[in-house]
Amino acid sequence: RGERLLYTAFEYYLFHKPAGCVSATQDNMHRTVMDYLSDTARGDLFPVGRLDLDTEGLLLITNDGALAHELLAPKKHVDKVYFARVKGTLKEGIEARFQAGLTLKDGTPVRPAELVIEKKWNDAGEDLCEARLTIHEGKFHQVKRMFEAEGGEVIYLKRLSMGPLVLDEALATGEYRALTEDEIRALKERTLTS
Repeated sequence: RGERLLYTAFEYYLFHKPAGCVSATQDNMHRTVMDYLSDTARGDLFPVGRLDLDTEGLLLITNDGALAHELLAPKKHVDKVYFARVKGTLKEGIEARFQAGLTLKDGTPVRPAELVIEKKWNDAGEDLCEARLTIHEGKFHQVKRMFEAEGGEVIYLKRLSMGPLVLDEALATGEYRALTEDEIRALKERTLTS
């Protein structure tokens, strides 16, 4: 009919997830991350992994199931870096215990993780800190549960990176962009070499 048709087998988007939406394709109670994507070529896209309802940050959205499986496979140990704001008095030596691998309050063991406390302060008698945490797995509410096991409560959480993919700070929450060819190549190389 004289219309130009474009075919794309796979699409890859970097999404800056805002708090208040769920990492799902459909939900009856909340807005989903997919509700923010409006000009995609394909209708079979999905978020790779999950971020909690109140967590912000990097989320990969694609229809490449093989890549998603490789990024999420526990044996691949893909690094995920988070920024956390935590309230409460954290136990002394927390960095070493995170590095050794802890046991959560319910008895679940977690793999060793790298914790850097970047800032500590006290506000109206309450201890607060900001930290950067790198984990290599993705158990349910893992970051929050790790801090809880050490006497803290996460009051703000943002994922900064997943493997070689880094959150684009030019994207406001709720915005997204297509991955570059270099980013796609780096993701595929990371999953193939792990």
